[in-house]
Amino acid sequence: MLNRMNVLFLHNNFPAQFQNLAQELARNPSHRVVAIGSESAQPMKNVELQRYRMPFYDVSATHPFARRFDIECHRATAVLYVLSALRSAGFEPDLIIGHCGWGETLPLRSVFPNARIGVYCEFYYRFDGQDVHFDPESPRLGADGVVALHCKNASTLLSLAEADFGLSPTDWQKQTYPAEYHGKIHVVHEGVDGERLQPDPRASFLLPNGVMIHPGDEIVTFVARNLEPMRGYHILMRALPRILRERPKAQIVIVGGEGVSYGASPPEGQSWKSIYLDEVAHQLDLERVHFLPNLPYDDYVSLLQTSRVHVYLTFPFVLSWSLIEAMALGCVIVGSDTAPVREAITHEVNGLLTPFHAPDALADKIVSVLADPAAFAHLGHAARATALGRYEKNACLDETMARLGLERLEAGEGEAETQGLLKAV
Repeated sequence: MLNRMNVLFLHNNFPAQFQNLAQELARNPSHRVVAIGSESAQPMKNVELQRYRMPFYDVSATHPFARRFDIECHRATAVLYVLSALRSAGFEPDLIIGHCGWGETLPLRSVFPNARIGVYCEFYYRFDGQDVHFDPESPRLGADGVVALHCKNASTLLSLAEADFGLSPTDWQKQTYPAEYHGKIHVVHEGVDGERLQPDPRASFLLPNGVMIHPGDEIVTFVARNLEPMRGYHILMRALPRILRERPKAQIVIVGGEGVSYGASPPEGQSWKSIYLDEVAHQLDLERVHFLPNLPYDDYVSLLQTSRVHVYLTFPFVLSWSLIEAMALGCVIVGSDTAPVREAITHEVNGLLTPFHAPDALADKIVSVLADPAAFAHLGHAARATALGRYEKNACLDETMARLGLERLEAGEGEAETQGLLKAV
């Protein structure tokens, strides 16, 4: 009789970073895969999704240092109810993998003491050397702000201390954690689909003004979940007047929402998008600057397939999937010379790096690529080679499964029962 592996994932926005791994485990019929997420979690084939509801909690009476942890404890309580119901129904996970950043993993060891527990180690907050105080335009923290920032790590550290291992997508993100935990954290990227993400000379994308763009056009792309300083939106906007002036055929396509994903919020009633657009609008040909909301994935891919220059800027913070996806698509990347980007991009080898705080230097590089694309085409080829060699989905899955002590099914094997063996990580 074949062994059966019970696997549990926890992520409020499931599948998120666990999409490829959960999909791989779920196609093995000898595994039972369960996921717990909030109301925003999305279902996956062969994964039993359990959603919890996270009601609003007023934390104004909580000490400011502890407010985030207070909310995380309420989230832990909501997850605890689901965990207890699963246990009462006879579910005993052999392996649990969860994101430790929101409190969801706090009750795991208490409910399932015999499970092997892994946590996704995305980022550890510090007041120097990372995102905080990186940009001189950002607010400065006083002593109380530094303490509050440090306290944001509470549930992450508690969960990591109780876990058997951690997984981090990049070496730089692992290095943000205290050194005494480095031996516990394995660096394995989630991976991108190199087969789906390929250059396409026949690609096209319809701009909001009705103009259809194609590969070969002077297209500059910029993508962020939200348009905000953390992802260098303000630096791009300050580079645009010169780019548009020197390249009269250039079209700038900026994709992102108007909310805040990371960092400080704008003044009430405003958005970072409008603040930095207003700063330079009088210098821009706005008919050539196109703002788009977050796109369906296929449309996003089509847009990047038309790009002559893709700009990726970030504070020293979590590396975006969009950079690796753009590399896989063979885009010529102009990126910020910041630590997380340097892990993927080597200057003049598979992209161009530019000082984060230098809009003129950014404009220089973008204009150069727009003016002579043939001279920089090798950077796009090299970027794709890097993505396929270091971040391709199947290679990353192979490494992740090996770390977990599990065997992958052969392609097309998912109908037959196959044994997965859990070993020590």
